[in-house]
Amino acid sequence: MTNLILIDCHDLGQHLGCYGWTSVSSPHLDALAAAGVRFLNGFCTAPQCSPSRAALYTGRYPHANGMFGLAHPPFAWRLHAGEMHLARHLQQAGYLTAQIGVQHVTGHAAASVQALGFDQVTPADSAAAIAERTVAWLEQAPRQPFFLNIGFPEPHRDARGRYQQMPPDASRGVQVPPYLPPSMAARQEFAELQGVIGALDTAVGRIWQAVQATGLDDDTWLIFTTDHGLAMPRAKCTLYDPGLQTALIMVAPAFGLTGGRVYDELISNVDIAPTILEMLELPLPTSLQGHSFAGLLRGEAYTRRTHLFAEKTFHTAYEPQRGVRTERFKLIWNVEAGIVNVPGDIMRSPIYPEMIEELVIERPPFELYDLAADPLERVNRSDDPLYAEVFAELRRLLWQWMTETGDPLLAGPVASPFYQRGRRALSEQSQ
Repeated sequence: MTNLILIDCHDLGQHLGCYGWTSVSSPHLDALAAAGVRFLNGFCTAPQCSPSRAALYTGRYPHANGMFGLAHPPFAWRLHAGEMHLARHLQQAGYLTAQIGVQHVTGHAAASVQALGFDQVTPADSAAAIAERTVAWLEQAPRQPFFLNIGFPEPHRDARGRYQQMPPDASRGVQVPPYLPPSMAARQEFAELQGVIGALDTAVGRIWQAVQATGLDDDTWLIFTTDHGLAMPRAKCTLYDPGLQTALIMVAPAFGLTGGRVYDELISNVDIAPTILEMLELPLPTSLQGHSFAGLLRGEAYTRRTHLFAEKTFHTAYEPQRGVRTERFKLIWNVEAGIVNVPGDIMRSPIYPEMIEELVIERPPFELYDLAADPLERVNRSDDPLYAEVFAELRRLLWQWMTETGDPLLAGPVASPFYQRGRRALSEQSQ
């Protein structure tokens, strides 16, 4: 049985050297991509931490597994009873399951994390500390097959909304993505971000070196990914590509995942859990909603995805959106009227006030983008008669997906745990 190490991090998107960001110093992750395989078109199901991770680890969409928003207060969403985390699947298959660092699928207490299916829980809240504890764990790795889940907080913004954990890194220059203003404030922020990514990269490098030093690399499958896009305006918490694109890198000599191959197929993070189970020759529950791409990894017959789906319901407020993306087009349904709800950490960014005029505009019910002609998703084609057939087909796909997966949004607004707690308290007071 092959060991599994799955590393996730916060708010990274694809902001690495191996994804073309030449100003980012990420030599260790770049080396992993060169030694293993890399996915160009990896996307998350939700542009927020907990819903995306819940889909990643259950193989089911957030609206189906119950994780409509963040796992921490004030909402404190939880998976529905009976939902199976990947750790539980592997635990039941005889794997020792361990979690090191941070996770964002349930509460922070060790008992809550263990309830997901982890035998061991080791908290740590910085890249250096997580690497240190992971190396120590690997040096005492058990003889039985193991699943080691490592969660990095980096490159999440700090409590002030800044990237100040590490000194700024502008040694390779600074690139500001084209969906943001090329201002001095943006350049400074991206220099700081590059420093934090460097700390993450160093930590991942230490872990992979320990895997090799302990002789585990020949029979270990390492996966590196992130929850969603950068914590920037028009990225995190939006259904635009900068909010949904995710890095996905794998190394597994036992499976032939070597040699620096690059895949351009559309991959959703809801597909990762079923792929892991199939590659490890474990049963695939019929309740899984992701599509295994094990055939692609094995070089066997594989049917490419023609489209994938994304959603948002709650973050700091109720902002329901649903979306469908093909290789060329994207449709976003803004279910409720309003402006973009920007998370507090992004609002504290010096970039936010520079974009305030475009962020406070009332959104239309539908946004349709031709990604080939308009990769920055600026020109809404939903009222363009030239795109009428595309618009109709994407609406059909979106409705079909929401219906087949039991999206409660089709029945009306979704109430939050915050509302339910308040309603119970009010009811008790009136009795």
